[in-house]
Amino acid sequence: MRLAVIGLGFMGSTHLKALQNLPGVELAAVVSNDPKKLAGDLSAIQGNLGGPGEVLDFSNVKQYRTPEEAFADPTIDAVDLCLPTDLHAPLSLAALRAGKHVLVEKPMALDLAQCDEMIAEAEKAGRVLMTAQVLRFFPAYTALRAQLATGQLGQVRAALFRRRCAAPFWSQWLKNSAKSGGGVFDLLIHDIDMCLHLFGLPTAVSATGYEDLNAGIDFLNATLHYPDIASVVVSGGWHHPKSYPFSMEYTVSADGGTLDYSTDNRPPTLYKFDGEKETLPLDTVDGYAAEIQYFAECVNEGKQPLVCSPRDSANAVHLTHLLLASRAAAGARLSL
Repeated sequence: MRLAVIGLGFMGSTHLKALQNLPGVELAAVVSNDPKKLAGDLSAIQGNLGGPGEVLDFSNVKQYRTPEEAFADPTIDAVDLCLPTDLHAPLSLAALRAGKHVLVEKPMALDLAQCDEMIAEAEKAGRVLMTAQVLRFFPAYTALRAQLATGQLGQVRAALFRRRCAAPFWSQWLKNSAKSGGGVFDLLIHDIDMCLHLFGLPTAVSATGYEDLNAGIDFLNATLHYPDIASVVVSGGWHHPKSYPFSMEYTVSADGGTLDYSTDNRPPTLYKFDGEKETLPLDTVDGYAAEIQYFAECVNEGKQPLVCSPRDSANAVHLTHLLLASRAAAGARLSL
């Protein structure tokens, strides 16, 4: 698969580093309207994970100033869209109509109608469309999925997913809710999607919280209501800029034990019913590399991305909007 990475900000640079030396993937082009970045100088890039950017060698790949140039290149099989959320739908549609396979950063789009249009266009074009819901490929979360999939722990009774970071100061578009959807939409959609991945669609949702994007605050305490799980909670969001540290964690309790993980020095661990504990085995592959590798396999083998389906990604967008509507209505319970 010959891939063009479109957008050389934090996520674009993250994807570029992840796809190096992946079998079945060739970086064919990079796209940016910033001449410095096109020259490979990504040293000024910052984000909420990892260190500062670096300088990459783009001497052997094509360099385009606009996405349309990449769409028109017949040697490019697929595009990786790492751009502001408001551009996801229009550029995904344009790429699909040009015959390209599409990996698009999360969130899939700004609303469900846009997601539905993207899915329909991918089906019409016969191309692979996948949203980069990378948590489905992170080792700590694939370990959780693997444990639950065995069925040995029995019925899940409660689950908590938490994710927090400083409000982004490195990309101004993120603070513009018309472009990003806001902090909850951009950040907690990871955990909302993980709930969909593990438990399916809830019957209803409710949420409380607070938003002041000018101050960098966008916080949500959300409950996803399932008929057979007593409590599924997603919590977190943006806090004050610059100094507040990034963290993510989960606690999932079932009849046979509790699975717990935190980036605050708590590796994924099963605390068993009998009082014993077991550190879970983890994949060694980087989550971003695994995500791109899976997309490439789908493209190269002509199969749909069932591990990260576009319908699930669309449902995550829909659920997030319902949660924001519930927060605005002082925690009203809203049915799907």
